[in-house]
Amino acid sequence: MPKTITIRLKDDIYDLFKKAADGEKRSISNFIEWATYSYLYEELFVSNNEMKDILKDKSSLNVGIKEAKQGKYHLVK
Repeated sequence: MPKTITIRLKDDIYDLFKKAADGEKRSISNFIEWATYSYLYEELFVSNNEMKDILKDKSSLNVGIKEAKQGKYHLVK
């Protein structure tokens, strides 16, 4: 079920959202939802090509393994 939230925006930020939403032919609410989802999806998940690059870089993997052993990670469900 959809949830309703209230946010407070400065006028210039609101205007930016309004212009962007109009450009995408979306309501401001829908634009904020879509833009936030897109940002989070891009930031939290690794594409197949990015994963291939990561697996090729053994030194980076060793740093990641070391940091994981130190508890410097979080699980994404």
